[in-house]
Amino acid sequence: MSRATKLLLVDDDPGSRESLSLLLRREGYIVEAVESGESALNLLAHEPFEVIITDLFLPGVSGIDILKNVKEMALPCNVILITGNASAETAVEAMKEGAFDYITKPVNFDKLLVLIGKAVEKSHLVAENIYLRQQLRGKYKFDNIIGNSPAIQTVFSCMEKIMNTDSTVLILGESGTGKELVARAIHYNSHRKGKPFVAINCGAIPADLLESELFGHIRGAFTGAVADKLGKFELADMGTIFLDEIGTMPVHLQMKLLRVLQEHEVERVGSTRKVKFNDRVISATNADIEELVENGLFREDLYYRLNVIPIPLPPLRERREDIPLLARHFLQKICKDMKRPLMNLTASALAALESYEWPGNVREMENAIERSVALADHLTIDRDDLPPKIAGRTQVTNFVQAPEIPEAGLVLPEVIGSMESAMITQAMHKAGGVKSRAAALLGIKRTTLVEKIKRM
Repeated sequence: MSRATKLLLVDDDPGSRESLSLLLRREGYIVEAVESGESALNLLAHEPFEVIITDLFLPGVSGIDILKNVKEMALPCNVILITGNASAETAVEAMKEGAFDYITKPVNFDKLLVLIGKAVEKSHLVAENIYLRQQLRGKYKFDNIIGNSPAIQTVFSCMEKIMNTDSTVLILGESGTGKELVARAIHYNSHRKGKPFVAINCGAIPADLLESELFGHIRGAFTGAVADKLGKFELADMGTIFLDEIGTMPVHLQMKLLRVLQEHEVERVGSTRKVKFNDRVISATNADIEELVENGLFREDLYYRLNVIPIPLPPLRERREDIPLLARHFLQKICKDMKRPLMNLTASALAALESYEWPGNVREMENAIERSVALADHLTIDRDDLPPKIAGRTQVTNFVQAPEIPEAGLVLPEVIGSMESAMITQAMHKAGGVKSRAAALLGIKRTTLVEKIKRM
């Protein structure tokens, strides 16, 4: 229980009100006690409370009236009702109106404390959920998709027109152009923003498992199906399902997906029962899907079903005027994430970034900036601090001299492990113990380095 927890106590009985207030304050709660429902509503209009404890039967504005007002105002607090006239009818009415719970007079204080503790915990979870949703909406605001070029502005214009429709969207673009970011921005700025956004990469899941992942299965449907499982379409109900790399979907599943999209219902693997859903469908691919259709690798009727509103994302090389904006955005973000002072890019570094072709698009740029920040010894990133291929210089690899193989032979894994350990130790020394910098020196991910160090 937090010492900062605020309770509102409403009771027209002075003795009961004062005694409960005293006991609750001794437990560390901040208590505001009032004698009428009218006073309670006035306080609720100006002050936040985590839990309201109110007598059910009050003159004028009753406890039920207070409860209804809390629900109408969507206040993030829970209501516990106290009544001296307990009956099944009053309990049912209170719970129907959204009361957290109720307790009878004379009040068992220990039981009341337990109820308050649970109500506070629920209030915190609700508040945390609201905060996380706000963070998600902030993270996926349109202005977090960086760019002023005409090409990206066309994308923004299309997104704004369709975000509050339920039309099916197909996002087209090369790998690394930000297709999922666009899909999430559409969802979190739409009327479905309070519902789930469920993403699935159709190319990352084996074909024999993809059907179950999408549509679910029932227990015993196949070996290993030990329990019923909801598919992504059911999990995304009333929200958005994002089908990434849709062009990789096996042809035999495409027919079932087409039927699901037409009927708005799924049939779990092994079941004959159909389950209705209400999802917005957004799909994406980096493949030339029209070519796949021509070659018989993708169903034409499914393509037309998915391609109601196409959003083509331009590759970074076709919007070079956005490169400085993106570079500074990533630089600021990565410096903040690494808890390092804000760095600057020299004109020479920016020129190198603008002249590079960026086959990996925006994702490649973010990785390049992260590498440069991790390895930088100063607050300015110059051309030579960028990865060699971006800076326009050839990287020379110094090979370690292999040891002589003795006549008796050697155990190759042990030798390789010993050399790897020596290189990791050297990289950690050069990086001053900073794992992200050491990983960049070795050309591996930080998580990979951490795992190798654990094994060492």
